[in-house]
Amino acid sequence: MTSVIIFGPTGQVGSVAARTAAELGAKVWLAMRDTKKSIPGLTQDIEKTGGFCRIKADLQEPETVSQAVKTSGAKRAFIYLIHGAPDHLKGAIVAMKAAGIELVVFLSSFTIPTNLSLREIPSSDMIPHLHAQAEANLEDTFGSDHYVAVRAGCFITNLLVEKDGIAANDVKLLCGGLFEQDNITPSDIGRVIANILVSGPRNGQNKVYLYGPEVLSMHDSIAKIGKALGKDMTITARSPEETYDKLIGSGIPAASAKHMVDLWSIKGTDKGNGVRWPCYEEGVNNVELYTGKPATSLGDWVEENKAIFSA
Repeated sequence: MTSVIIFGPTGQVGSVAARTAAELGAKVWLAMRDTKKSIPGLTQDIEKTGGFCRIKADLQEPETVSQAVKTSGAKRAFIYLIHGAPDHLKGAIVAMKAAGIELVVFLSSFTIPTNLSLREIPSSDMIPHLHAQAEANLEDTFGSDHYVAVRAGCFITNLLVEKDGIAANDVKLLCGGLFEQDNITPSDIGRVIANILVSGPRNGQNKVYLYGPEVLSMHDSIAKIGKALGKDMTITARSPEETYDKLIGSGIPAASAKHMVDLWSIKGTDKGNGVRWPCYEEGVNNVELYTGKPATSLGDWVEENKAIFSA
């Protein structure tokens, strides 16, 4: 039986990866900072019958990572980015290797430019820079054959920032709603990650791009949500300045808020060949390649999550 360790199993991707890995026959260790915290989709009965084991570990404390891996005996691990980690997970990655991990699956980002080396990406491009440094640390420690970077697109759950407006039939879109995104679902990402953990990457892939099946502006995405919910919504625009203030007010750090505003102010897409949407068609097809099912559409996601919009 394959034994895997999932760091961050309480997250929207990690929880699905954990459940799916168990469904695929793996022994799953749940590495958590707080082992008493609830995990989405896992009841006590499911944890018990599914043979899940909780273990204390923190990716910012390498000694706990080492101990968790040794205790679990796992040879494969899933990790995610810790924003603000000063060493870009280097300590945790080295600890995993020394403790016996043979394959790491890392939740990375499609924003990493393909025309630059990982170390060349400037810190001013915050999201790609941070993910690229973690990828570079994996490359240095494990080599290209022993880690997989899952470069996921724009999470569909980003749209939930407008949940209150949707409920009130009055949405004021951030930065005018011009930004276009593919709306990949966390569930699709988690299922792909689980399949890689249990069965390994396909076609020699060491960078696995994942995208939703349709690129839409945030405005058109919200309009589709309204239609699926049978709502006649009023959609207006916030300026970049208003967007920045809203993000700051919600507790997002200033640097992150500025980066998000700059990103969301971009018009247009560049699917397939450019820096913006590298390997787009491949990324859509990868969902089905690994899970056996097409990437989830926005409409199907809304249908599955109607309760979110009525809460």
